Order: sequence, then structure tokens, then C-alpha cells
Amino acid sequence: MKKVVLAYSGGLDTSCCLSWLKDRGFEVVCFSANLGSEFSPSDLKKRALKSGASKIYIKDLRKEFADDYILPCLKAQAVYQGKYVLSTALGRPLIAKHLVDVARKEKSSYIAHGCSAKGNDQVRFEVSSKILNPELNIIAPLREWSLSSRESEIDYAKKKKIPIKTTRIKPYSIDQNIWGVSIEAGRLEDLDNEPKEDVFSLTRSLDKAPGKPQYITIGFNKGKPVSLDSKPFDLVTLIEVLNKIGGKHSIGRTDLIEDRTVGIKSREVYEAPAAWILYAAHRELESLVLDKKTLYFKELLSLEYAQLVYQGLWFSPLKKALDSLVDMTQQKLSGKITLKLCKANIIVAKRSSPNSLYKKELATYGEKDKFDRNLAKGFIDVFSMPYLGK
Repeated sequence: MKKVVLAYSGGLDTSCCLSWLKDRGFEVVCFSANLGSEFSPSDLKKRALKSGASKIYIKDLRKEFADDYILPCLKAQAVYQGKYVLSTALGRPLIAKHLVDVARKEKSSYIAHGCSAKGNDQVRFEVSSKILNPELNIIAPLREWSLSSRESEIDYAKKKKIPIKTTRIKPYSIDQNIWGVSIEAGRLEDLDNEPKEDVFSLTRSLDKAPGKPQYITIGFNKGKPVSLDSKPFDLVTLIEVLNKIGGKHSIGRTDLIEDRTVGIKSREVYEAPAAWILYAAHRELESLVLDKKTLYFKELLSLEYAQLVYQGLWFSPLKKALDSLVDMTQQKLSGKITLKLCKANIIVAKRSSPNSLYKKELATYGEKDKFDRNLAKGFIDVFSMPYLGK
């Protein structure tokens, strides 16, 4: 019997994939990565074995995810189309890496995934897997089977007695990890529909968020967030704590008409409280420490970095080269940023760094001003020369 290693999340798609692969004569070994998903490891194991898997590997990859995937993206300030902090996109190359490792361990020449035939994740999984091991055969059931909608998948699951949580009443496609939640499908496909509160799991609605602001201070060391209110935290724990704090204040919701890699525009709703808080603090620290030219170039770099992550090119040579450049920009990025959180707003309250380029004596309009005003005219004369037409 042929053996296939399936990237298994426990959701509707991969649950149906497991049964579909078994019906085609495969022994199915599941691999599940715990990146902070909605399903517990015990729940995943129970679901997979009940659905017919011969074995399941479950790995807690939250630390690797935070340190080796989230942190580089944070340092790069990479945001896709201004609203997406790449939570799902960042998890895919990590899952692909371990999927390939399990396939090698199981001596399987096949891997499979449950990604949509018109989505981004099929690209991310397959490009990453091909780079890591071009010899593997990849099976994508959603590109092959006759099930044409989530409703037909739900009916298939019921017929096969596959344990699922998705219903016709709430047919959303949800992917969750510690960096955020991605929600699509169902009533969200109608652009006239505002997301209902049943869509969200990390954030309170705006009307239930407290009216009193909360101040938090995030400490950084060389671009890495290391403390909250002067208390040291590892990155995973810090993200989890900030998700709770930000969620309480209704921070981190975005609703995006997004350009997928395959050329389709789709509507995606996201929750990422911790991510947006850390991005805001990190950006403010960069403004304080980095010089003008580096800041300008880094904005261009951030756009390209986000594109590479979104398109599944995490293991590409260009991405590795950009990481080296980003790390150089972070060497002096140490300090503290105090934020005021209130009613979905993130407001900067205080900034400090031993490497600050802000000099009050040069910026002030008060009596302690040390800026040499006589330099201004000469600077303007030289600066304007190319545009005088003489």
C-alpha cells in the first residue's frame, strides 16, 4: 500500500482529504503542527485516528514559529497590502519543512495538503516542499475531487461520519495560530455583509471594549521584543499575553479585499491583536533610531519582503539575502516604547532608546535651541540648484 503524509489541521478540508486519500488506496500518516491552532493536540489525534489515519505526528512548533518566522517578518515590518500581517502565510513554509521531514522519516514519496484549488496556500506548501525536496510527489485532493463547495464537503463529511465542527450555518474557513486568525468564505463572500461577531474569536466588539485606556511598555533588544512593562518574556508568551490585552481593547481586526497569488481578488477578515501592537511599537523604535535613508529604503524592502512571504518564497535566495540586510538595520534597535490602547486605537505615548537620533536641543523651538540657523540659507540654495533651470 502506498503511503502519503498529509498536512492535517483537523478542519473540514483536511478531514475530508484524509478519507478521500484512504478511498484511493493510500495509507495516510498525518502531520499536525501546533502553531497555536483552535484544536488541542488530543483533539487532533482523536479526530485523525477516528477519520482513518494510521498514525499522526503532532509537533509543538510555536517557539520555532515565533523565533524563526514571526520575528524576521516583524523586523522587516512586512505587511501585505497594508492590512495583512501574514499570519497564515508565515506558518505554511514551517509546516512544509516538517512535512518533508516526516515524509523522509516514514520513507514516503508522497505528501498531500488540503488547500483550495484557487487559494494561496497551495502555492506556499508546494513551492516550499519542492525547494526542500524536489523528488516528492504532491497530491492536492481539492484540485481533483468532485466536491465543488464547502456545503458539498459538509455533506460528504456527514456521509462518511467524519468528525467536523463546520456547519452550514457557520461555514467559515478559519486558520488560527499565535500570530493571528484568518477567516474567509460563507456570508463574507458577499461584500454587502459586515462581519458578524461570530466571526471573531480573539477580539471583543468595539462596543464591549473598555472605555478606559491601558498603557503598556514594550522593550526591545536589537529589534526583538523582550519585555512587557519591564518584565522579561519569551516571544511566544509575549505574543499570547498581547493577544489577550489587545483583544480586550478590540485591536487587530482588518477586512481586506486581497489580491491572491493566483490572480483572484478575495475578501479576507483577519484578527491579529499582538501582531499590530508589536508592529506599532517596533515601527516607532525604528523611527527613533534609524537614519533617514535607511528608513526610506526599509519601506521598499518591507513591501518586497511581504510579497515574498505571501507568495510562498520563504526559502528563496532573495528572501535570505533580505534577512541579512534587515538584521543589519536592527543592531542598534534597542529601547522601550509605551503605547496607549483604547477602543481599537494604538497610540504612541513614550519613546526611549540609548541609540536615539532625536536631539531635543536641535528640535526645540525654545530657549535651549542649539541649531545654527545661519546654515539654513546655504542648505536651501544648494538643495534647490537642480530645479532652477539656469
